[in-house]
Amino acid sequence: MIAKSIPSLLTVGNLFLGVIAIILVFNEKPDTAAMMVLIAMLLDGVDGRVARALNVQSEFGKELDSLSDVISFGVAPAFIMYVVAFQDLNPAFAWIVTALFPICGALRLARFNVISSAPGYFIGLPIPAAGGVLATLALFKDDIYVSVLLTSTVVLSLLMVSTIKYPNFKKVGIPKSAIWVVPIVIVVAVVLGLFFKNELSKILFVPLLLYALYGLKKNVDRRLPKRNRKRKKHDEIVDDTVQSEKPA
Repeated sequence: MIAKSIPSLLTVGNLFLGVIAIILVFNEKPDTAAMMVLIAMLLDGVDGRVARALNVQSEFGKELDSLSDVISFGVAPAFIMYVVAFQDLNPAFAWIVTALFPICGALRLARFNVISSAPGYFIGLPIPAAGGVLATLALFKDDIYVSVLLTSTVVLSLLMVSTIKYPNFKKVGIPKSAIWVVPIVIVVAVVLGLFFKNELSKILFVPLLLYALYGLKKNVDRRLPKRNRKRKKHDEIVDDTVQSEKPA
């Protein structure tokens, strides 16, 4: 019975950290709030693996995971960005952009729950990655123009509901014999996060951003050959037309 509850407890821990992140940012601690989102990402990354290792997957766990993700990686990062960067903007505009992020995140999760993705890929940017980028991006508010932060929020929102394929690393499982390592990793992550919250958050921003951009680049690369083929075919048709119109 206890073993079956472990994955759900990890998911609830993810949700708990999301709520704490919201409280922290409204208490003027955005760096700690961003770290809570990143630690929640860790819990989100291991709960499913633990469930598969213990063979206790369930529809309940799947739905709980989605509901937790909306708070931890949708609402919390949006509030972090709003509090640190958008409060001085036009209220209606700031509210719309802030609300857009968790709305697109919820749509992304709903689609994930009802549509099977391609093997090894997610369809659309996963909400934990999008939330991690947004939460840590907010920490650069003094170095980046607000217009860039606004644009980034909108782009991340649209990437979540896009059809761009992103690599799925969740298939990498945890052996049942190695589950005892999970709590140690979590404790170490929490300790490091609390002691080096500002530096570690900004460092982790880089790989998260690269992941978000990777899918975008792959999509552009996939479309370019098609456009090149169409252009080549068009040029061939034009050449044939010109040749046929030349006097014999």
